[in-house]
Amino acid sequence: QAFFCLLLCIPWGSSCPPSCQCTERAGAKAVLCSSQHLEEIPKDIPRDVVFLKLDANSITRIPSNAFRHLSHLEEIDLSRNAIEKIDRAAFKGVAAGLRSLDLSSNRIRSIPKEALVALNAKLRLANNPWHCECALQEVLWEARLDLDSVQDITCHTAPRQEYVGKPLLQVLDAGVNFCSVRQRTMDVAMLVAMFGWFTMLTVYVICYVRHNREDSCRHRDCPSSLPSAQPRAE
Repeated sequence: QAFFCLLLCIPWGSSCPPSCQCTERAGAKAVLCSSQHLEEIPKDIPRDVVFLKLDANSITRIPSNAFRHLSHLEEIDLSRNAIEKIDRAAFKGVAAGLRSLDLSSNRIRSIPKEALVALNAKLRLANNPWHCECALQEVLWEARLDLDSVQDITCHTAPRQEYVGKPLLQVLDAGVNFCSVRQRTMDVAMLVAMFGWFTMLTVYVICYVRHNREDSCRHRDCPSSLPSAQPRAE
């Protein structure tokens, strides 16, 4: 009876994932899952975790609501993984309390700004094969980036070859604005679309007027085109 009572008294979420080590750090729970060949984020992480280390694994994606049930979470280390995709709602539920998020040394080329801009955490995004674009520029200006690593956010690919291999901050300091390029592209596309619609409308009106004119002319010529009565022979 005492054994079953003990089981009932154990709070849910206090167990530790089998590939991780759960310990105390500065009086708060820390879950250490470094270098465990993990391919996804463990689903049985204790709810009261404050520090979560998932570095040096093989995680490829951060799905929506991956940490939503971890309301006490303050630090996440996802560095040195193989992350390529981060969903828009990946950090939903922990945005307010998160203080540090390390995504450095992954395979991230692009990231939806909604996933990071809402965070109050200090971000590390260095050493990823970034495609320099408007969304990344907005993250750089609006998010709280770690100042020691911001110079290592480098353009792996870019709209122009001259930006490739350069730190994004250096490119932006030179006066480049990836968002204005996108806006100009959208404006041009809109003008082309409007011109196409105007051309189609013009052609339709011309064809309609011509068709009506031909019908009108045909109706006027019908009486004169009828065969005249031949005089009867005497």
